Amino acid sequence: MPPMTTSSSIAGARSGVPLGPTPERLARSVFTGGAPLRVLTTVQALLNAGDIGQDAANAAERWYRDWMFAREGVADCAPAPQAESTTRHDAVSWQLVRGRASARLTDVRAALGGCGEVRLCLMMVRELSFSQMGKILFPHLSEARARLKASAQCAMVLEQLESFYAMAWQRHGSEKSSDTKEF
Repeated sequence: MPPMTTSSSIAGARSGVPLGPTPERLARSVFTGGAPLRVLTTVQALLNAGDIGQDAANAAERWYRDWMFAREGVADCAPAPQAESTTRHDAVSWQLVRGRASARLTDVRAALGGCGEVRLCLMMVRELSFSQMGKILFPHLSEARARLKASAQCAMVLEQLESFYAMAWQRHGSEKSSDTKEF
């Protein structure tokens, strides 16, 4: 596969120049072999090992999208066809939608606790490996034991996150129409 070039201009993205990770990012992370290149995350490693199911991986991805939107203001929308009636947000409504994402994060933290949120941030936001997480969470243990404990705890947190989203969807499912569901 030929090396992908990077472009910081929007015009470069529109002209068909393939975009990819910077050389620094390529050196720092392990990527999947597919196209487009994606970071091989701990969530994907747990999914590949059969420690979690696809629903738990989807819950992790959903939490990460909410975190990025609430904290950074970045919305990564799926490339699905958009209807003509799609709402176009102004600055105020955009901040209101970000506030709802932040409220969902607060609900997750209340359900999983601070320790669960720390593990989610280490996995999804900082993209640490299990070995790196083990060194942070369990500095007094050997590297192998710390890695195994971090892996097990991450799998447990993701299963709890999946359960939280399933219960929230059931609780709010009857209150809202299918167009406006937040959960």
